[in-house]
Order: sequence, then structure tokens, then C-alpha cells
Amino acid sequence: MIDANLLRGALEIEHTPHGLLPHRLPSWALAQAAAPHLAMVEAQPSGVRLAFRTTATLIELDTLPTRVAFTGAPAAPDGAYDLLIDGALVARRTADGGDTVAIDMATGAMTHRPGEVATLRFDGLPAGEKDVEIWLPYRERTELRDLRADAPIAPAAESGRRVWLHHGSSISHGSNTDGPSATWPALAARAGGVELINLGLGGNALLDPFTARVIRDTPADLISVKIGINVVNADLMRLRAFGPAVHGFLDTIREGHPAVPLLVVSPILCPIHEETPGPGDFDPAALAEGRMSFRATGSPDEVAAGKLTLRVIRAELARIVADRAASDPHLRYLDGLELYGEADAEALPLPDALHPDAETHRLIGTRFADRAFGDGGAFGRA
Repeated sequence: MIDANLLRGALEIEHTPHGLLPHRLPSWALAQAAAPHLAMVEAQPSGVRLAFRTTATLIELDTLPTRVAFTGAPAAPDGAYDLLIDGALVARRTADGGDTVAIDMATGAMTHRPGEVATLRFDGLPAGEKDVEIWLPYRERTELRDLRADAPIAPAAESGRRVWLHHGSSISHGSNTDGPSATWPALAARAGGVELINLGLGGNALLDPFTARVIRDTPADLISVKIGINVVNADLMRLRAFGPAVHGFLDTIREGHPAVPLLVVSPILCPIHEETPGPGDFDPAALAEGRMSFRATGSPDEVAAGKLTLRVIRAELARIVADRAASDPHLRYLDGLELYGEADAEALPLPDALHPDAETHRLIGTRFADRAFGDGGAFGRA
């Protein structure tokens, strides 16, 4: 059995028949949402890692991943496990075996197909004492069964680094990057020298009150919330509801973190939703060609009646933060177009019209680190 004290980045740990299942939302929060998709993505351990100190040159991890497959859509690559030594990536593995959840794209029905526990082997590691992290797959629910090594393992010492809690959509969750340590929040965290708690929840950055309460109650030195894309592509609310919902979300966070640096980040460029409201949907023409892509199904004519687009949301978030900043000196705003804008879309178009690829994650992570952790940034040291 794995020692739960080795896990970082999880907010709750469930003991299952197969071992330890890290959760990024507590069970009480999930109970407030009848949302199977939320339950699926919060158990995908983006940002969760095993952290320990050892002299081992051989490490084996037994794990039961649960992969998601959409019927009629191209298969996603298997999730990767990244092994870092003293902060540097030295190995990446995928797990053979595991369970599969097949989702019918027409009905949303889910079918579970059980599989076998997999063993990942990391050998040929450098000798000597070292800090080791194994970052778990961002796109696969992961139950941890056993961890073995050819030398003793002890939990990593507390780093003394600041804790950064970030909440966002599938783009923050990981989307189409190539490994769990290569999501843009993970890259920005390493550049900023902070410990990451990633509450990027694919499709579920929806200003849910329980998410705000989770953030309120979680110890953190730095907090950022990236708001907008899921509200648009879920066609969740109109402008009249959006502004008060943002205020309420921020008010709740401030109940637990009255003076913590709090950064509100608006959406990066997404051409399909810049001027066209949601809901978003799979693009049937792309699926017919064997590609996964998305489209906006609303009409620009609906904006006058209060439907939301990304341009509307950026303007509203900038206004809200400016209004609140007069009485909240630790609140800042970052325009998502500074992370990925029109010129970037020409050079690095979104492969599925919605999510960035690995190169774009690197770009966003670097820019976020510069703007947030650099001199004058919301998270920069005084």
C-alpha cells in the first residue's frame, strides 16, 4: 500500500479496493452537483504527484488507470506518468491495462469496461539521495496500488515554497499537452518556484458556489481563477447572471483568504467563441473525417439579448476587478489574450478549435510565469 503522506496536490484521498484514489474536490462538494462529468474530471489527478526522497535507482508503481473513450471519436493517447528528479523531467511512462469508460456522444451514456492493474518501471535512475516526484496522468482517473524501490522511500521534506491554488477549465486541466508535468500550470509553477494545487476541471469552471467554498477552505498563499470559456460553451448563464455570480465567487474566496494575492484571468483566444455564443458542440464534419474538433452553435445576434461571448466576458471581468480593486488591493486582473492572442493563433492554431497543444501550453506557462511571478506581477515577491 502507498503511504498517503507521499501525495501532494490532492484535496481528498479515497481508499478503494485497488488502493488510493486522489480527488481534487472533496466528497461534500461533489454531493452538491448531480454532474457525472464533474465527478469524472475531478478524479483525473492533474497536478497530483507522489513526492519522496530516496537513493533508489529502480522504482516501480502499480496503478489502475481509468481511461475515457468517446464512441465515434478518435482515441486519445494514453495518459503519461512523469518522473522528475530534483525538479527535472527524466522519464515518462504510460500504463498498460486499466479500466475504460466509453461515453456515447449522442446520449451521454457511460459504459464501464474493467481492466488489469498496470506496473510502471523506472530504472537506471542516478545514484545518490534525491528528491523524486511522479506526476500522475492529467486525463485518467488513477488508483494507486503500490510503490516499490530498491532503497528506502521517505516523504519529501516540506519545501517552504508558497502554495499556488489555480482554478480553471480543461485548458488548465491539461487539454492536449503531452504529459502531466507539461500542463501550463505545472510549467508556470516550476518557473515561479511554488507548490501547485491544480483545480483545473475540464468543462466545469462554471462559477459553482461549492468550488468557491473549496478554494475558500484550502490553505494557499496565492490564488488564481481563470473564468469564461466553460460559461460560454456550456451556455450556462446570461450577462445579467454572470456579473453577480463572479462577485459571489470572489466574495466567498475572500471569506477564507482576505489578503491573499488573488488573480482573475480572462479567457485565452478561442476564435469559435470570440463573437459567437454557445453552446459548444462536437463538429460532425470533423468527426466524419476522423478528427476531433468543436464548434459554436449559437448566433452573434443573440448577444444583444444577453448571451455571452468571450469578448463580452473579458470586458465584464475587467470591469468587475477594476471596481473591486478600490477596496481590495490584493486583487489583480490578467487579460487572457496576453497569454494567447490573435498572432499566436496564426502561428499555433488550436488543433481542435478549443484546446491548446503541448507547444502552446509551454507558451502560456512561460507567459503566465512572467506576468504573474515576475517583477510587478500579482504573485511577485515584494
